[in-house]
Amino acid sequence: MARKGRLQEIFSKAVYADDPSLYFVSYRDFENIVEVPLQEFVQLSENFAVIPQSRIVKVRKGSEILYRKSG
Repeated sequence: MARKGRLQEIFSKAVYADDPSLYFVSYRDFENIVEVPLQEFVQLSENFAVIPQSRIVKVRKGSEILYRKSG
């Protein structure tokens, strides 16, 4: 069984085991970085169909950064 990626683990925990309103996602939108609440991102991305995981640059819960894209 393939191991879930770091982003899927964070999103899964946020949605099913925590309060998703505490989470924020930053993603690349052309030349800009846009930060939106997790629930809004899930709707905008249509489950990563419109905004692929490769465009996510940061995920934070409150002031704690849970994921930051390297490179």
